[in-house]
Amino acid sequence: MAEVDKSISFDGRDIRLKVGLLAPQAGGSVLIESGDTSVLVTATRSQAREGIDFLPLTVDYEERLYAAGRIPGGIMRREGRPPEKTILTSRLIDRPMRPLFPSWLRDDLQIIALTLSMDELVPPDVLAVTGASIATLIAQIPFNGPMAAVRVGLVGDDFIINPTYAETEAGDLDLIVAGSPHGVIMVEAGANQLPERDILEAIDFGYEAVRDLIKAQQDLIAELGLVIVQEAPPEVDQTLENYIRDRANGQIKKILSQFSLTKPERDAALDVVKDEIAATITELSEEDPIRVAATANKKALGNTFKDITKHFMRRQIIEDNVRVDGRKLDQVRPVSCLVDVLPKRVHGSGLFNRELTQVLSTCTLGTPGDAQNLNDDMQLDQHKRYLHHYNFPPFSVGETKPMRAPGRREIGHGALAERALIPVLPSKEQFPYVIRIVSEVLSSNGSTSMGSVCGSTLALMDAGVPILKPVSGAAMGLIKEGDEVRVLTDIQGIEDFLGDMDFKVAGTDTGITALQMDMKISGLSLEVIAQAVHQAKAARLHILEKMLACIDTPRTETSAYAPRLLTIKIDSDMIGLVIGPGGKTIKGITEETGAKIDIEDDGTVTISAVDENKAKRARNIIQGMTRKLHEGDVYAGRITRIIPIGAFVEFLPGKEGMIHISQLADYRVGKVEDEVAVGDEVIIKVREIDNKGRINLTRLGIHPDQAAAAREAAAVNR
Repeated sequence: MAEVDKSISFDGRDIRLKVGLLAPQAGGSVLIESGDTSVLVTATRSQAREGIDFLPLTVDYEERLYAAGRIPGGIMRREGRPPEKTILTSRLIDRPMRPLFPSWLRDDLQIIALTLSMDELVPPDVLAVTGASIATLIAQIPFNGPMAAVRVGLVGDDFIINPTYAETEAGDLDLIVAGSPHGVIMVEAGANQLPERDILEAIDFGYEAVRDLIKAQQDLIAELGLVIVQEAPPEVDQTLENYIRDRANGQIKKILSQFSLTKPERDAALDVVKDEIAATITELSEEDPIRVAATANKKALGNTFKDITKHFMRRQIIEDNVRVDGRKLDQVRPVSCLVDVLPKRVHGSGLFNRELTQVLSTCTLGTPGDAQNLNDDMQLDQHKRYLHHYNFPPFSVGETKPMRAPGRREIGHGALAERALIPVLPSKEQFPYVIRIVSEVLSSNGSTSMGSVCGSTLALMDAGVPILKPVSGAAMGLIKEGDEVRVLTDIQGIEDFLGDMDFKVAGTDTGITALQMDMKISGLSLEVIAQAVHQAKAARLHILEKMLACIDTPRTETSAYAPRLLTIKIDSDMIGLVIGPGGKTIKGITEETGAKIDIEDDGTVTISAVDENKAKRARNIIQGMTRKLHEGDVYAGRITRIIPIGAFVEFLPGKEGMIHISQLADYRVGKVEDEVAVGDEVIIKVREIDNKGRINLTRLGIHPDQAAAAREAAAVNR
C-alpha cells in the first residue's frame, strides 16, 4: 500500500495519520500521532473457527517503557505483566468497537495498539481508540464505522479537546466520548461533582470533534481507493429455529408476564421449557431434518431461546411499559444497607443490597508506605494512595468455575468505582492514610459496579474516613425498537444481557463523579443520553436516602486496630541523618519503638503504629535528632559514659554532648566519678557548638525555673 500522510487539526492540536509506513503484513495498520506521542494500531482478520457462535474479538493495548525513554525494573529488565492502565485502555478500545461489527461475524479479529513514543503532554489512549477504527477500515473488515474518540477536559469554564495530562489534572472533568456516524456509542468520565447540565454539554462538545475525526477517516479511505465493507450476512436454514419458536413462543411469553416470579424461579421455569423442547427433538427419528440440524448445531436451541426471550422482554417494555419483575421503567429495586458488618479488625465494612444484588465492601487504612508504586508504568503519578479492588466470585451467580487472577471486567469495575469515589476523599494533608477498598460481589443480578460504589461509601464512613459527601450510583438501561425508545432505571441482569445499553452514573447529591456508558447498538442521540442522565439522578438520590438512613456521617474515630499516624516535618537536609548509613539509624528507631517510619523527599515524616505510644516515642526520637540547638538551651539528660576530662550526656534522642570536668560544678572537681555516674539524670545547658558540630555542655548558670521546665519536657517525651 502506498504511504499516505494526513493531518487533522482542531482546537490548535494536530492528529497525524500515517498509513503504509509500518506493519505491511497486518490486515490494516496506521501510525497515529499527536505531539511526540505515537501509537501503532493494527487490525487483522483470520478465518472463523468451527463451532464458534460469537464474535471472537481480541483487543490488546501495550506500552513499552522505551516509549518514555525508560528501562524496565526487575531482574529481567523487560516488560512483564501488563499494568492496570494498559488493561483499562484495552477495554476502552474494545467497548466502542465491538457493537459496530455485524452480529453475524464469526471470524477471529485482533486489534493491537502499541505505544511507540509518548511525551508528557498527550495521552495515547484516545489516539489508540481512533486508530483501531482506521486500521479496521483499511483491513477491509465488515464494520459499521468509522468510529472515533476524543477526551474532553474542563479548564475554568471552558471545555477543551484532548487536554494534556496537566490540564486534565488541574480541571474538574476527564471525559472520553466515542461515536459513530449514528451517534454517541461510549462515554467514560470522572468528574468533580459536576451538575448533569455540564456533563451533557461536555458530551455534545466532544461529539462535535468526533464527527470531524469520522469525516477525516472517510476522506482517508477514499484517498486510499478503498470502500467501507458491508458484507451480507450468510444465509441460515430457519427450519430448526422455526420449530423451536413454534413450541417456545407462548410459554416464554407467559413466564415473562408472571411478575411475581423471582429471578431463580423465572430461570428455572425457562429451563423447564427448554428441556421439554430438547426432549421432543430427541424423540424424532435420526433422519428427521430437525434432529439432523440440532445434532449439527448443538447451540441452536440455546441461541434461539435467547432470541425469543429477548423479543418478548423487549416487546413487553415497549408496548406495556412494564418490566419482567413488574417494575415501572423508572423504579429502583428494594434497597437495604448495613455497616459495621465485620469485626473492627476490618477497619470498616458496608453491605449494600439492591434486591438480589449484594456487595460487601471493606475499608483498610494503611500507612504511606502502603501506597501502590507505579514505577513500571508510564503514568506520571507514580504512587496511588487510594486503591479500589472488585471481586466477582462464581458463586455470586450460582455457578462453579476456577478462581483465577482478576480479569479485565473486574479491573474495569474496580477502576470505575475508584473514579467515582476519588473526588470525595479527604486530602493527604487532612487524612494521611493510604486507603484500600475491596468490593466482594456476593450475589449478582445486575448493577454490581454501582452496588460497589454504594457499599464502599458505607465502608469508608464506617472506617472513619472524613469523605466530603457520600456517593451513590445507579445503572440505566435502554430498549430501542425502531423509533421507540425506553430508558430503564436500575437494570437487572436480564435487561443488561438483552438490552441495548448499560449506562452507569455515580455521584453525590451535588453532582456527578463518574460515568460509564456502553452500547450494543451503533449509536445514540444526545436527547436519549440526557433522558438517561436525568432519570439516573432521581435514582441516585433515592438510593442515597436509604444509605444515609443507615449511616449519615463518617465515624469520628478510626478502628482501634487501624494504625495511628503522626506526621512531622523536618528539614530535607536532615533526611540523611535520620536514615543513617545504609538505613542503620532508621532501622534502629523502628526496632526500638516498633513503629513504621516513612520519609518523603520534602522532609515529611509519617510515623505509624497500632499503639499510639510507640508512634509518639519514635516521633520524639526523630524530633530530638533533627532539632536545631541554640546556645543557652536547657535540657534534662542522662550520663552515658565518662572519660577523664568529662562526661557525655544524651539530652535528646540521638543527641549527645560533653560536660567538661570544669563545668560539672561551681567548685573544683578532682575526678569526674566523684560528681556523676553513668545513668545519672542531670540538667544541662548548651554552652557552645563548635565549628565541627560538637556540643559542649555545662551544669552551671541554670535557673531553677529552667531546670523545672526541662524536667517536665523530658517526662512528656519519654
